[in-house]
Amino acid sequence: MTTQEDLDSLLLFTPEQLEHLKKMSMDFNATQLTWISGYFFGLANLQTSTIVASVPKLLTQSLTTITLISASQTGNARQLAQLLYNDLREAKLTVNLSNASDYNFKQINKETFLVVITSTHGEGEPPDEALGLYKFLMSNNAPNFKNTAFAVFGLGDTSYEFFSQIGKDFDTRFAELGAERLLDRVDADIEYHEQAVVWRKQLTEILKMRILSNPSPNKGIRGADNSINKIYRNVYNKENPFSTNILINQKITGRYSDRDVRHIEINLGNSDLCYQPGDAVGIWYENDIVLVQEIMELLGLQYDELVNVGNETLSLNDALKKYFELTVNTPKIIEKYAILSSNDMLLKLINNKLKLKSYAQSVPIVDMMRQAPTLLKSEQLLTLLRRLTPRLYSISSAQSENETEVHITVSVVRYKINERARGGGASTFLADRIAENDVIRIFIESNQNFRLPIDLNTPIIMIGSGTGIAPFRAFMQQRIKDKAIGKNWLFFGNPHFTEDFLYQLEWQKYVRDGLLTNIDLAWSRDQLEKVYVQDKIREKGDEVWHWIKEGAHLYVCGNAKHMAKDVEHILLEILVKHGEMTFEMAHIFLNKLRTDRRYQRDIY
Repeated sequence: MTTQEDLDSLLLFTPEQLEHLKKMSMDFNATQLTWISGYFFGLANLQTSTIVASVPKLLTQSLTTITLISASQTGNARQLAQLLYNDLREAKLTVNLSNASDYNFKQINKETFLVVITSTHGEGEPPDEALGLYKFLMSNNAPNFKNTAFAVFGLGDTSYEFFSQIGKDFDTRFAELGAERLLDRVDADIEYHEQAVVWRKQLTEILKMRILSNPSPNKGIRGADNSINKIYRNVYNKENPFSTNILINQKITGRYSDRDVRHIEINLGNSDLCYQPGDAVGIWYENDIVLVQEIMELLGLQYDELVNVGNETLSLNDALKKYFELTVNTPKIIEKYAILSSNDMLLKLINNKLKLKSYAQSVPIVDMMRQAPTLLKSEQLLTLLRRLTPRLYSISSAQSENETEVHITVSVVRYKINERARGGGASTFLADRIAENDVIRIFIESNQNFRLPIDLNTPIIMIGSGTGIAPFRAFMQQRIKDKAIGKNWLFFGNPHFTEDFLYQLEWQKYVRDGLLTNIDLAWSRDQLEKVYVQDKIREKGDEVWHWIKEGAHLYVCGNAKHMAKDVEHILLEILVKHGEMTFEMAHIFLNKLRTDRRYQRDIY
């Protein structure tokens, strides 16, 4: 049985350090060990006092520091935090910017000014990098914040039931614990930029007034700027994408597969765009003109009618094609359309949250309009719809191997509603409406929460299903380029071996060459009883635990709702069974792996 002492040692030391301690302690008797204990205690105190004494007086007398924490899942919160960081520095304020996963949250109540910018992940869950901070604040061990003033900006998506829930939770909890609210929390939808500009300006002015008019010594010992995030400015980004061309667009599932998965290679040319394994590519796409025209015909609208979108005047046809989301329905869109159409079925639906959510997930916008016909003006339609946003795809290549290219792996969404063909906006754009050599607009979305270990000796366990295999292809290319000697283990699942083994020849070559230490494959439809990737992990539970004890990093990529949750449940089960922990200790251990970046997820 793993004791609390055993758990503490696993969390505190690396496997190599533990082994070194064990070997060293075997050479001493009890009296000598007692003396060594006192010696190291004195040495630790001496080092601490030396560090404190060596800090220049200038640093301890600096102005009050603003602590800015970003809690991001896909990068939006991190980008907004970087913009606010720039604003505060330009206002001559001292600010420290930190990812939630790198912040020492047990000292959080010692902050004078605290700003949190957070996204909400899945069904009202914190981003992975903020899980430790979130659980600490929501626990009975959370401290009093009587000397702290705070502000929260929440990023979310109104199509989800628990819209911006984590921002709401942080804001409420800080106030409950005694902190002073600097300004009202913002709950921003997908199109958050205008709100963010106003909020950044308001907050900067408030902090300037509070700090510069009443400077005070900073608490603790900090430099003028020990931000862990250097502000990385790239010419190309979400607002200013890079126009380039497709080099290869190749289907990589078999002829009889019920899935259309594409391997797409994109030319980076001389753009100087840089990426790392774990990052994503943002794709700006255009809607299918057939879908655009179907919607306009249903609503009685003219293709060439002129409308204003921002500062641009263009035809309604072009506006819908380029600037508005047409494929993803949401409860809010249904509510608005129900009122506009006065449709009894929809009006009844909006009073039942569960049925409303189910309808939004199963009935696209165009089919809702077909089921509840009405005539709309162009202004009403544009007010009803959300602005189009780019789709993010995990990168499936390492730039060290493919210098002027970036590869993505795309599962094309296709289905039928009453025998009418429907599909995903971006995936069908890439599969059907863009050919090799055609121009697309892209940008790189950095993901600091899905990174290979720095130590090349570290073993890694990669767990993915479907296109979740994409970043692991990039991982292997990078490990080979780096001559990493750490072991590599892949768990991968898909329906059929013969039709759906993505990048099969590459993985088989890695096995033959001894680069892939272990590979476990789950083909869910190749036998009567369905077998999933989590079942394969359970079968190898003892060996998985052995790798974890050796210091392995675990990576999960795939569907958030099912696969990722099932895998986490199995990992906890392994810690309980093979690590001989209680269920509570297993949760603590897994969360520590997460905060130490040894358990990272890229889920969607």
